[in-house]
Amino acid sequence: MPVGIVGVGAYAPSRIIDNDQISAWTGVTPEWIAERTGVYGRSYAEPGVTTSAMAARAVEELFAGSPHSRENVGLTVLATSTPDQPQPATAVRMQKLLGMHSTPAFDVNAVCSGFVYGLSVAESMLRTSPEKGTALVVGADMYSTIMDRGDRRTVSLFGDGAAAVLLGEVPEGYGIHATRLYADGEGEDLVEVAAGGTREVADDAARAAGRHHFRMQGRAVKEYALQIIPKVVDDVLSRSGLEIDDIDRVFVHQGNTRLVQAVAQQLGVDMARVPLTAPRYGNTGAASIPFTLRHAHRERPIERGERILFATVGGGMTAGAAALTWY
Repeated sequence: MPVGIVGVGAYAPSRIIDNDQISAWTGVTPEWIAERTGVYGRSYAEPGVTTSAMAARAVEELFAGSPHSRENVGLTVLATSTPDQPQPATAVRMQKLLGMHSTPAFDVNAVCSGFVYGLSVAESMLRTSPEKGTALVVGADMYSTIMDRGDRRTVSLFGDGAAAVLLGEVPEGYGIHATRLYADGEGEDLVEVAAGGTREVADDAARAAGRHHFRMQGRAVKEYALQIIPKVVDDVLSRSGLEIDDIDRVFVHQGNTRLVQAVAQQLGVDMARVPLTAPRYGNTGAASIPFTLRHAHRERPIERGERILFATVGGGMTAGAAALTWY
C-alpha cells in the first residue's frame, strides 16, 4: 500500500522575538546576528502554553477545511525534544486536547531529526496495518523554555513552533518512496541539555552551572551536517531511483539560514528549490521540516506529481532523509 502525505498544518505563536531583543539579552549587535545566522525573528509561546497545546493547534489547522476526518486517524506519532513532562507522552496529552481516543499515540525523540524519524515509523506501520486508515505525524518544540538567554550561540537561533502531516493511502507511483535514518552516539555531547534526567539531576548545583539549559557546539554541528546530510540524501535518492535534479523542492532542516544555504551548495541545489522559514521563525526543532512544508504549500501550492526531498540533522547526533512524490 503506497503511503503519502494527504494533509499538512502548522502553528506558530504570535509573540515575536526580533534581533533587537536578542541583542539586549546577549550584548551582540542585531547586525552580528543577521550576518552570522540569517535569522531575523523567532516566535515564542506565552508562559503557560505547552508543547502539546501547540501541537494540537497545528493538527486543528490541518483538519480545517480538509476532506479528511480526525475520526479516521488510527495512529499518532509526535516528535519532540521539549515534552510537556517526563511522562506520559506528549502525544497522548495532545490526543486528549483534540478529543481523539483509543488509538496508539507515542513520542519520538531524535531532536531536530525527529519528524523524519516519526514519518518513517508511521509510514512503516501504515504499510503493515492499513486498517489504521490514516496517521498523524507531528513535530513540535518549545526551545524558548530551555534557552540560556545570555548565550548568543543558541538563543539567536531557536524559536517555538509545531506542524503536522497526515499520512494516508495514495495511488501507485505517489507517496513516500524511501526513508533513511542515521545516528552516531559518538557525537552525543554536541547538542544537549545535560541535566534533568537520570544521568544528571537538575539540582541547585546543576542549575547554578546552567546545566539545565540547551547547549550546542555550533561549529562541530555544522561540520557534521555538511558531512552526513549529503550521505543520507544520496542513499535515499538511490533507493528511490531518483537523482537530485529530479527533485522539485528540497526541504532542509532550518538550523539557520546560513546552514541551509551551505547544505544546498553541498547538494548542488539552487536555493530557488529550497524553501526557507529560518529568517522569520528560526530553528523550530522537530517542527522545522513540516513547518517549512506548510508555509511553502501556502505560498505556492505543491502540485500533484512534484518530487519532494526532506533532509535533516539533529542532536544525538542524528540525521534523516525522505523522498516522496506529492499526491
